[in-house]
Amino acid sequence: MQKFTFTKTPRLVFGAGGIKKVSNIVSQFGKTVLIITDGVTLDATGRWDEIVRIFNHASIAFYHTLLQGEPTPDFVDATTDRFREKDIDVVLSIGGGSVLDAGKAVSAMLTQEVSVTEFMEGIGDKTHDGQKLPFIATPTTSGTGSEATKNAVLRRMGADGFKKSIRHDNFVPDIALIDPELMISCPAHITAACGMDAFSHLLESYLSPRANPMTDALAYSGLSVLKDNLVSACTSGASNVDVRAGMAYAAYLSGITLANAGLGVIHGFASVIGGFFDIPHGVVCGTLLCSSTKKNVVALKERDPDGVGLEKYAKLDALFTGKQYQKEQKQILADNFVEKIYEWTDLLNMPRFSVYGVTGTDIDKIVKKTKNRDNPIELTTQEIREIFMERM
Repeated sequence: MQKFTFTKTPRLVFGAGGIKKVSNIVSQFGKTVLIITDGVTLDATGRWDEIVRIFNHASIAFYHTLLQGEPTPDFVDATTDRFREKDIDVVLSIGGGSVLDAGKAVSAMLTQEVSVTEFMEGIGDKTHDGQKLPFIATPTTSGTGSEATKNAVLRRMGADGFKKSIRHDNFVPDIALIDPELMISCPAHITAACGMDAFSHLLESYLSPRANPMTDALAYSGLSVLKDNLVSACTSGASNVDVRAGMAYAAYLSGITLANAGLGVIHGFASVIGGFFDIPHGVVCGTLLCSSTKKNVVALKERDPDGVGLEKYAKLDALFTGKQYQKEQKQILADNFVEKIYEWTDLLNMPRFSVYGVTGTDIDKIVKKTKNRDNPIELTTQEIREIFMERM
């Protein structure tokens, strides 16, 4: 068996109604909590009032701040400056992946006296010492897997924009509190984008050259649940808590697998595009899933037909169709898997980049900066260009 390492994971509290335990969980760390939300999701469902009642009943003091859009270094700096002297015991994020990343970064920077940019990969030149405040991640969407990862992704928009991480093994949330009831109100288009994001995480980590037996097992488990729940969560099963629980489980596993096996060219695109355009991360990954999978399969058939990558694509088709895997038919099965992803892309109405104002003049700068990362096969610049062009 191959040698490998595996990063730590949060203590997991999973199940419907789990939010009712939030005061008990917070009280393990102290009596003052900083809560970060998006100011929309919880208010629309009345959940925010419920959380306030829970904390008041438990005599837990709380501060509350709102994140609008994706987290930026400016947001993290302003928040930490505002609350650094407030004797915060624990940070709690309740929201989508952006809110979780914001909370992760804030918990890491409340112990520091400098800008978060000083510790960002490819931006600053300092190494974070890993000291942070305890952090609890409570997702309201099923996609990013941020509730299980050690990095917080921050964005700055513009011509010199970037989407970079602050990262440390200690930044893994202390507790992931996952309540699928919080996800029932998530709109269909957001559920679709987040679900396709989780799909891309599981798929790319499963196919990564850095995959190992544990990541393979977890990714396969996540995909086996996702295949039965993604479309349903966006359509007739949107209010079904079991469907939402299935997607929450898949998303959580996707965070664990991406943290340990890495991601491929889809996320090579995403880190570049996110710095140039105001496009949701899930949309970027979801819309590129079909064209990147097709290009990978074609390249594998041409340049590595006997490798593990093509075999894994074929095994996934067997998983998604319920048919038995037959090695002699792996090229056909891999092609069938590609067709399934195109079917889902159309069914879930994944938008093209032109909808967000991307034009032909933007292609060169995007392709130039996009990297293969941990892709199952090294794609050429022309192949990367063709992936992007197909989704314009």
